[in-house]
Formats: sequence, structure tokens, C-alpha cells
Amino acid sequence: MAELRVNPTRMELKKVQARYTTARRGHKLLKDKRDELMKKFLEVVRENKELRERVEASLAKVHGSFGIAAATVSPHMLKEALILPKKEGKLDVTYKNVMSVTVPIFNLQVLSEGGADGYNYGMAFTSGELDAAARELNGLLADLVKLAEMEKTAQMLAEEIEKTRRRVNALEYIMMPRYLETIKTIKMKLEENERGNTTRLMKVKDMMLAAQQKQMADQDEDEA
Repeated sequence: MAELRVNPTRMELKKVQARYTTARRGHKLLKDKRDELMKKFLEVVRENKELRERVEASLAKVHGSFGIAAATVSPHMLKEALILPKKEGKLDVTYKNVMSVTVPIFNLQVLSEGGADGYNYGMAFTSGELDAAARELNGLLADLVKLAEMEKTAQMLAEEIEKTRRRVNALEYIMMPRYLETIKTIKMKLEENERGNTTRLMKVKDMMLAAQQKQMADQDEDEA
């Protein structure tokens, strides 16, 4: 692990130690955020799975009813019956914050239900199977909108989890070890400098003692 290039001084040591403390705190916060995101993501996925299974089962039933309807009337008549929908709706999108992730909320407002009978076509030349298929499909609108909302929420949560995971790994395996290695290196160099200073002081002291002893010896010789 490459260390940071800094001057081996006590001031730089304090700065790197402060950075390491901040990185460790941020690492813990990001791990907590990742865990909470995962918990929320799994809740959304479970709910989404149940809703998707229900919608797919209903769509299969609708498809079967449409298949029977197509077999009982001519394709031209079926096309004329369904070519012009009378039902109108409006999809409003609002947003909410989930663990710092802005996810959408879809709200479907039906502006027009079509005719008094609720169908978009006359019943003179259509079959009951087509009526059943249209009725079942109409009942699926709310679930389809909710499914789209949950799919988008799951996607956005998954993207945020991946971003948070990369940040956690960068701090855990790159930045924090780099700070620790730099702190270790600075401490070693400071200790080495202290040992060098101590050695020089001891040598100076020995030289001063030797000079003092020589001076005393010279004085004794002069007195003799």
C-alpha cells in the first residue's frame, strides 16, 4: 500500500491522524447507511415479487380471455372495438426521500371512464369474453402503476447501494490503510531523528567532558 508523501514532522503527523479519524468515522457511517439501504431494498424486492406474481397471473388470465375473444369474432371487428379508447387518465409523479435516495411515487388519476357501461366499444357485435378481458385489464391498472413505481424504487436503491459499497471499500481498503502506513512511517522517522539527536547530544557531552578533563589535567601540570 503506497503511503502519502508528506514531510515527517509532528504537525503533519497530527494532520494525517485527524484525516484517519475522519475517514474511520465516515467509514462507519457509510457502512450503517449501506446496511439500512440493503434492509429497505430487500423489503421493496419482497413486496415487488409478490405484486409481480399477482400481476403476471392476472395478465395471463387476461391474455387467455383475449385469445378466446379473438377466436369468436373476426379480427377486423376486434380491431374496430379496441382501436379508439375512451378512457383517459393522468399520471402524477411526486417524490420521497428514502435513505438519501429520491424515489418516485406514481399516482394514476382516471379523468374519463368512457361510456356509462365502462367499456370503450358497443356490445352489439362483441363477445362476453372480450368484456371479461377488458374488465380484468381495467382492474390491473392500479397494480401496474404500483409495480412500475416499485421497480424504479428498487433500481434506484440498488444503484445507491453499489455507490455506497464502492465508497466503503475505498475507505476500508485504500484510504485508511494508506493513512495508517503514513502515520507509521512518520513515527518511525521521528523516532529515528530523536535517536540521532540523542546520539549527537551524548557525543557533544563526551567531547565536553573530555575537554574539561584535559583542561584540569593541564592545570595540574602547570601547578606541578
